[in-house]
Amino acid sequence: MLEKKATRSTRVDGVSGEAVIEEFERVTRDAANVQRETLRRILAENGGVEYLRGLGLAGATDPATFRARVPLATHADLEPYIDRIADGDASPVLTAKPATSISLRSVSPPAAACCSLTSIENVADHGGDHLTAGACSSGTTQGKRKYLLFNEELVKSTMQIYRISYAFRNREFPVENGKALQFIYSSRETRTKGGLTATTATTNVYRSEEFKATMRDIQSQCCSPDEVIFGPDFAQSLYCHLLAGLLAAGDVQIVSATFAHSVVLAFQTFERAWEDLCADIRRGEVSPSRVTSPAVRRAMAALLAAPNPGLADEVARKCAALSNWYGVIPALWPNARYVYGIMTGSMEHYVKKLRHYAGGLPLVAAEYGASEGWVGANVEPGTPPERATFTVLPDIAYFEFIPLKPVAGDGGYAEAEPVGLTEVAAGELYEVVMTTFADQ
Repeated sequence: MLEKKATRSTRVDGVSGEAVIEEFERVTRDAANVQRETLRRILAENGGVEYLRGLGLAGATDPATFRARVPLATHADLEPYIDRIADGDASPVLTAKPATSISLRSVSPPAAACCSLTSIENVADHGGDHLTAGACSSGTTQGKRKYLLFNEELVKSTMQIYRISYAFRNREFPVENGKALQFIYSSRETRTKGGLTATTATTNVYRSEEFKATMRDIQSQCCSPDEVIFGPDFAQSLYCHLLAGLLAAGDVQIVSATFAHSVVLAFQTFERAWEDLCADIRRGEVSPSRVTSPAVRRAMAALLAAPNPGLADEVARKCAALSNWYGVIPALWPNARYVYGIMTGSMEHYVKKLRHYAGGLPLVAAEYGASEGWVGANVEPGTPPERATFTVLPDIAYFEFIPLKPVAGDGGYAEAEPVGLTEVAAGELYEVVMTTFADQ
């Protein structure tokens, strides 16, 4: 039955959430030194690759030499090297560690990589100064597909930011031994000429064993089986996510998706499909008209197990009591603490509808990043998405910021020389430049 349970603070991977936060505070308070060490590690590991050898670094790992010798590069500059790797060149072209797969991403317009540095905070609750950025872009772009390298270092940095963000969320909205109703989906995979798997960055992450382990550690284990996440048809997977979520309704403490629009789409679908979902629960079998994939049907059959008319009646009763579907999430998932996903940039458009479905549940904006890598974490999860800021993680990549000054009359921006992470000015607009362990 759909009963509300008490919750308390949990641990992150056997370590207290407060310890994770303390380590975060340590590196952000010492951002200048941490940035120098991060660049040193990147260059020490990758200094012998073909791309950097041709730039005359000669073993130098300091920021001044790096900025003087290594020019700013766009994807177009790196594309010939990435294409060689995709075609099977196994030599250290861009990275010392081999690419394990290729991430596909649409090319974004130039302004999409900008962020406005809205404040440098000194918050008593956080114990120190933090560089925070208000994001202008959620990383959602459209256009021509491009290849990006993906390796184990990107998986590590992704898990790092997941754990940090969770520690702050769990301090504000504690969960305990719960599951997450996650509307996540894999994308179709292809093979490059050299045999590397090419798919979206999120699919590369979902396929990693580290992802599953981290989701368990941070109380965000998905209700749905892998067959649903990696199903061949989006509509069938969405339907099964909803069904799996209803079957585990009492255990769900987080409702999430990568992007806010995915949660909105899921509940727009629920409005049309709830009677079919109730019928499936009642008879203990997924509708053959809704789900045709044999693998997905088998996985869902294991979850359904037996008819459950009591749950079906309860879901139907709660749906009938709703007014225009307001508050459907807390009505059906009474132990949910918050709704989580990227809600900034172009995703802010969906916040109003998402708030309608969430009723009084908090909406928490997810991390700030892109396919190339992560930039910052939301360390104030209680702040509404419209006012969310993101604290830059100085040990996740080496960051530079190109100042953008508005040009009077033409609506464009004039660029200046890049500045370092600790050299930015509050209230100014910058384009983010990243040097990562994947050499993006």
